[in-house]
Amino acid sequence: MPRQDAPMVRALTSREIDALLTRNRVGRIAFSFHDRVDIEPIHYVFADGGIYMRTAPGTKLATLAHVPRVAFEVDEVEGLLAWRSVVARGTVYVVADTGSDDARAHYRRALERLRQLSPRALLVGDPTPERRVVLKLHIAEIAGREARSPAPRRKAPRSRIAAKRVPPRT
Repeated sequence: MPRQDAPMVRALTSREIDALLTRNRVGRIAFSFHDRVDIEPIHYVFADGGIYMRTAPGTKLATLAHVPRVAFEVDEVEGLLAWRSVVARGTVYVVADTGSDDARAHYRRALERLRQLSPRALLVGDPTPERRVVLKLHIAEIAGREARSPAPRRKAPRSRIAAKRVPPRT
């Protein structure tokens, strides 16, 4: 029998998952190569059924070139037993302004999405100009969960019978 004070955990609906991903802007991307697993925070925009991100050239990008399969997590924490979390798994690809007309159009759409987060992205005045590589996570599977503490149990009101005072007759 479950304890009365145990948190209630439930799966989020697709609509709740999309809403959580849309209202947040920082997630964590987890990736691995050989016997090393890393997880790093990253800014993102959720749009078009995918997750758009930017990064700087370096170890993460080199690792993703070898093993592009990742997990991506976003959570909202209100307390120890009050939280929502979404985990997406899929493949990350570099979106570049090169190649076919379709590939270049995809890059422009990705940049439009990223400019929802940072309007000067990849323009003069960009606050993070070193993050010049655009990525898109193609989501293969996604799930969300929510934990809530049970509502505090209220004591049942005690039955009170109001005694009517009748004033004495004079």
